[in-house]
Amino acid sequence: MRLAEGLGLVRGARPLLGTFLRPRAAVAAAPARSQALVYAQHGEPARVLQLKDLERAELGHSGVHVKMLAAPINPADINMIQGTWRTDAVFSEESLVKLPRDIPLLCAATLSVNPCTAYRMLADFETLGPGDSIIQNAANSGVGQAVIQIAAALGIKTINVIRDRPNLQEVVDRLTSLGADHVITEEMLRKPEMKDLFKKVPKPRLALNCVGGKSTTEMLRHIQQKGTMVTYGGMAKQPVTVPVSAFIFKDVKLRGFWMTQWKKDQPQNKDRLTGMILTLCDLIRKGQLTAPACTQVPLKDYRIALEASMKSFISSKQVLTM
Repeated sequence: MRLAEGLGLVRGARPLLGTFLRPRAAVAAAPARSQALVYAQHGEPARVLQLKDLERAELGHSGVHVKMLAAPINPADINMIQGTWRTDAVFSEESLVKLPRDIPLLCAATLSVNPCTAYRMLADFETLGPGDSIIQNAANSGVGQAVIQIAAALGIKTINVIRDRPNLQEVVDRLTSLGADHVITEEMLRKPEMKDLFKKVPKPRLALNCVGGKSTTEMLRHIQQKGTMVTYGGMAKQPVTVPVSAFIFKDVKLRGFWMTQWKKDQPQNKDRLTGMILTLCDLIRKGQLTAPACTQVPLKDYRIALEASMKSFISSKQVLTM
């Protein structure tokens, strides 16, 4: 069965991304400028990004002044240098989705990208139900942790692949505490012991790829006939290499996903986005979905946060606080 999507707004809610709406009467007295991280050319984020004061846009007929409280640094931000971190901004009322007030700040700040990406990939590519399994690499990433938790809430088994590292057992314990059924290293993907694992859990119909390169090729060897692999990232900066046998003898499907594009494709279907957000909020309330491990960094110290976010084996998401 497909994942259920709730509909409607919650009364007394707050906007997405841990923000607050200010009454229009208060906006007139508010400062006309805000701070934002911006860049004039592409390059190393710590070098090209600058914290500047910007003029705030006019409210217009349906504008809403939104004050930012916290914003995560996501890998996509680093790759594209989007300059999306700012203290406040004006948005059209129609572009905002309200969050219930009881959602913790870090959950709210990290909700719109990683959990939404995880939810859509679990919902849109294969029809999964209790007892089915999925396999994913980069399982320690923000998306990976959300996949583990959402799948566990739905009774879907997860096989989680991570890189070997000095604190491997610590990471395994962390993912297991979130609901991971199996946590293995990339090296284990190539070993005969995988046959023993599939005596405990069915072969996955869905593979989620955020790495590329050899990790992707090895995951493909283990998915079911006519299974699907969804690529949503390329951390290894290597191409996705698919054995011809996977197409001929398994008839696998290769798909891609980008949350930003999904949102662009929903201009006339805001209820679908709102329903997904509220479904995720319900999981948060039930304790079935938490924010990833986060390090809160004041906006003025953004260079420290950027450098930390680009280090290898970092298990904490950097969140800029305004």
